[in-house]
Amino acid sequence: MTGKTLIAPGILTLAILAGVAYVILADHAAPPPPARGAQGPVPVVVAPVVQRYFETRLESLGTARANESVEITARITSPVERIEFSDGQQVSRGQVLVRLAAAEAMAEARERQVSVEEQRRELERIRGLVADRNLPRQRLDEQQSRLSEAQARLEAAQVRVADRVIRAPFDGVVGFRRVSLGALVTPGTVITTLDDISVIKLDFSVPETFLPGVASGQPIEARSAAYRDRTFRGEVTSVDTRVDPGTRAAMVRAAIPNPDGALRPGMLLTLTLVKDQTESLSIPESALMQVRDQHYVFVITDENRVRRQDVEAGRRVPGYVEILGGLEAGTRVVQEGTVRIRPGSAVEVVREYQPVGGRP
Repeated sequence: MTGKTLIAPGILTLAILAGVAYVILADHAAPPPPARGAQGPVPVVVAPVVQRYFETRLESLGTARANESVEITARITSPVERIEFSDGQQVSRGQVLVRLAAAEAMAEARERQVSVEEQRRELERIRGLVADRNLPRQRLDEQQSRLSEAQARLEAAQVRVADRVIRAPFDGVVGFRRVSLGALVTPGTVITTLDDISVIKLDFSVPETFLPGVASGQPIEARSAAYRDRTFRGEVTSVDTRVDPGTRAAMVRAAIPNPDGALRPGMLLTLTLVKDQTESLSIPESALMQVRDQHYVFVITDENRVRRQDVEAGRRVPGYVEILGGLEAGTRVVQEGTVRIRPGSAVEVVREYQPVGGRP
């Protein structure tokens, strides 16, 4: 009994010593666990605050109109004798388009011409007699009146002949022919149309609140659904003197050069009016953060840490936003990597974005 009692405490003592030795060896073999919250700097892409031009633009719709447009009509009643144009032809000012039957009018004009010549010869004869005092001065005055009346009748006859020759009043493109040879036209009969489309006029409305910044010479840009990959440029030529009391808007007219005739009267155009252009501070749009109505950015400090900076945002252009307050030119802000950082985070700048079109 005594021997068994002494062995048990010895075994217990050896077990305790073995456990302590295991714990000490394990502590020396395994590395210490990392401190909670310790991590390396966050890689980010930064961009500098630069100066950039921003424009205030007004979008509107307008209908294209020809620079000059007229319906070619007859002024007298007469059959069509000759047609001297083709549909869609480019014509010049004064070019003959249609000739109407003029035989009777020309005969009348010749008759009036003969009468004028007779009255002129009679005037010369009477002038000689009055000079010799064989006739009173009154006879000379009477013959002068007869000559003037004959000349007036001749001029009227010549106008009737001219009315039978229909000419283009300005350079332009004629439309479809609406009469045929031999057709009897009357005053007001439309023969064709004539449009000068070398310049297209564009009328559009502008709200009264924008009128102070609208003036002749301002540039515009216009687009048509017919030419989706093309932009037409022109300028404002005039602003209407009245504001519509119903819409509180005024009509503005612009002119767009159209040398190739791509634009046609009646086309619907979407236009952009550049109201003003100013230079302001800007940052890439992806660098701007927003919480409710508050805008902010992450600024890189000298210690390569970030701090939150509230800013006032303004106008936007594709890819960039105007900064009205809160930053200075040259300040570096985080453009990529904002979702992984918080105020005070350590960062590593892996790339600095170079803005296009801006200046320091």
